Amino acid sequence: MTALREGSPRIVRREDYAPPAYWIDSVDLTFDLDPAKTRVLNRMRVRRNPDVPAQPLRLDGEELNLARVLVNGQGTSFKMDGGQLVLEALPEGTEPFELEIFTTCCPEKNTQLMGLYVSQGTFFTQCEAEGFRRITYFLDRPDVMATYTVTLRADKAKYPVLLSNGNLVDSGDLDGGRHYARWEDPHRKPCYLFALVAGKLVCRSQPIISRSGTEHLLQIYVRQADLDKTEHAMQSLMAAIAWDETRFGLPLDLQRFMIVATSDFNMGAMENKGLNIFNTKFVLANPATATDTDYANIESVVAHEYFHNWTGNRVTCRDWFQLSLKEGLTVFRDQEFSQDMAGSPSARAVKRIEDVRVLRTAQFPEDAGPMAHPVRPDQYAEINNFYTVTVYEKGAEVVRMMQTLVGREGFARGLKLYFERHDGQAVTCDDFAQAMADANPDSPLAQHLEAFKRWYAQAGTPRVRAQGQFDPERGTYTLTLRQSCPPTPGQPTKAPFVIPVAMGLLDHQGHALPGTERLVVLHEPETTVVFEGMDAAPVPSLLRGFSAPVILEHDLSDDELLVLLAHDTDPFNRWEAGQQLALRRALAAVRAAGPVHEPLDGAFLEAMRAVLRHPALDAAFKELVLTLPAETYIAEQLDEVDPQRIHAVREAMRRQLAHALHDDWVWAYEQHKDNGAYRPDAFSAGRRALTGLALHMLCLAARDNGNPVWPGKTYQRFKDATNMTDRYQALSALVTAGHELGQRALAQFHDRFHAEELVLDKWFALQAGAPDRDGDALPRVQALLQHPDFNLRNPNRARSLISTFCHANPAGLHRADGAGYAFWRDRVLEIDAFNPQVAARLARALDRWRKLAEPYRSAARAAIEAVAAHEGLSTDVREVVSRALAD
Repeated sequence: MTALREGSPRIVRREDYAPPAYWIDSVDLTFDLDPAKTRVLNRMRVRRNPDVPAQPLRLDGEELNLARVLVNGQGTSFKMDGGQLVLEALPEGTEPFELEIFTTCCPEKNTQLMGLYVSQGTFFTQCEAEGFRRITYFLDRPDVMATYTVTLRADKAKYPVLLSNGNLVDSGDLDGGRHYARWEDPHRKPCYLFALVAGKLVCRSQPIISRSGTEHLLQIYVRQADLDKTEHAMQSLMAAIAWDETRFGLPLDLQRFMIVATSDFNMGAMENKGLNIFNTKFVLANPATATDTDYANIESVVAHEYFHNWTGNRVTCRDWFQLSLKEGLTVFRDQEFSQDMAGSPSARAVKRIEDVRVLRTAQFPEDAGPMAHPVRPDQYAEINNFYTVTVYEKGAEVVRMMQTLVGREGFARGLKLYFERHDGQAVTCDDFAQAMADANPDSPLAQHLEAFKRWYAQAGTPRVRAQGQFDPERGTYTLTLRQSCPPTPGQPTKAPFVIPVAMGLLDHQGHALPGTERLVVLHEPETTVVFEGMDAAPVPSLLRGFSAPVILEHDLSDDELLVLLAHDTDPFNRWEAGQQLALRRALAAVRAAGPVHEPLDGAFLEAMRAVLRHPALDAAFKELVLTLPAETYIAEQLDEVDPQRIHAVREAMRRQLAHALHDDWVWAYEQHKDNGAYRPDAFSAGRRALTGLALHMLCLAARDNGNPVWPGKTYQRFKDATNMTDRYQALSALVTAGHELGQRALAQFHDRFHAEELVLDKWFALQAGAPDRDGDALPRVQALLQHPDFNLRNPNRARSLISTFCHANPAGLHRADGAGYAFWRDRVLEIDAFNPQVAARLARALDRWRKLAEPYRSAARAAIEAVAAHEGLSTDVREVVSRALAD
């Protein structure tokens, strides 16, 4: 940030960790809130760390105006060293002393949205990872934990609601139309979990009684116009509280638990102790404005932030390299919660497939690119750049593998031991793994603990090569598994991982072979498993449930994959077989010379027809199977990428599916279009998902044959829809197909929802992600930049248009004339000037530029070099582009 923009960025290394020279036991903060000049009085009780040699106290600060410093009530000397306040003349010994610091800051000019800032007349904070230093001088590191008392004072008419962490202990009026509120948090916490909110907000309140009989008050604060959109978030919060107490015995530990929603927020949400601050995207929902995806995301994110109350707050990270200690573990917990909320085994499988799809399309490319890093990174220049899918989603897979290796009950034992040992502490990923192993001493995890911890230390996606050999004379089937992992930046060679491979065998008629289901723990470069009593060569079903985050390589024939697609009892592998069949055909067409014709053969199309018409499969599962692999996922399978060729191939595949299965899509639509009153449950959402896919296919076919029937029906459904899911799917089908009715529907959609910020984000995103036809995507996005409703400084709006285009529209971004890269360059630099976090995430869109074919590669490199050469570039963006250009 500002203090780091001069010269080379400071590199922070995990190996350099040292305990703090001082501890802060308690913090008493008083805020006089004013948008232009907020006064912050910080009284701390500080003591020397006896385990560290005596040295000055160095406190972090950024963009603060320092007014005074007192030690035990007396003035003291100090000096500034960069962004740090350095105090040398401190009391000797280890007895606590009082340190008082008075500063001012300007929240209304805080465009970074880190620290204390103002959004639409309301004060908010965001302190993770290093935002608290923008509020007051402090030891801004997660291993310094203190109790907090906070007094907020402000104009009562402008800021009637004053919130902070913990419990409200006092409030009242002051002279001059002002008032105050005093909050105490009984739990020690690091400063990154501090929060305050002040503004004109209304509240949905819900008293509850926990399983243990204690009373609690749940509250969700929003703007008045949004109060009717908070019911689902409240229901999700109550469900999460009940689930955590039931599944893991973890109760709510505060009298009051609050959620506040804001539309200006860099992240999705923040788990500040007792006062969660959320992006409105993950709080607000009603059937008229939110889709099934929104409802599911709200349930998941509300649960995620609540689960942090224990896994992140009660036990936190020793340092930021341990970020996955809280994030990977909590993502795993919210995934388990969502699966349990889904209910049926099929719905649980759909959730698992959706999670794996994110991992493969986002994390696997990250693991193969210039920003590849271990789940526990070794170094960083800007910690905000490491809130990544590797830390979160791959970190969750590491935790999931632990549960696989110790069992569901064993995992609960391990988590219980973890809290018994470390409640109230700041610890490491190793501490968590050790607790899991110690609670399950006879498990494969305990037997291979040191090797298993390589998942935290080594970057890259392991590859598992499976080869089977049937011996008809002996009646045996021998399965050999070999593992390897490609080099990643700073790690040219990798030691073997511990990889749990869940598996089973089927015969060629699709019957499961008894006694063949097992968990193979691959912990060496190679292992062999022998199955006896085989009458014929079986069909192996490997990596069931995606039991490890690896790339599985095998020699299964199309016929064997068709057997798995039609009959495997494991839903994940059933879906995966369909994906592999589609991927093979896509890659063959991409690699072939000449124009793209019809990549799909009759066998594949008949298999898809059979899935679509299958009487026993859930609609949500059918929709997943019939959705082709993404262009970005196809690109990752190639050494050299021509984005336009991939786009042409995938579009040809979609058109084939649309035409060949036309009557089946009509059947699917008619059978699933009516669902009665809106309910966001998994069954109803699955029916709507399949209906939406059918409309997309029918409109796509109509575009080719000029038949107006289905675009007309889709437009009518758009107008008549009683919920946002149906309305948005119909709109998307028209826009994606490029039908002229799509433009009319877009205009009507805007007219109807122009006052709904989150709905307008969908409107922008749909147009940004619409397929590129003859180079029309970039001009469309450039025109939308000038739209009166576009606001570059709002993170949600910037992401909806610019990030959607750069990250999710490959054919639009990767133009042969380089114009897409120039657009990316200009937007990265423009956003970096006021919000480096958002800019750095946008900069990641060209991570994989080296895989591009010419002329794309040279043009992309030139754009990245132009960003890197810009003076005044933030540390956030500089780290991303420097790593992208590094040899």
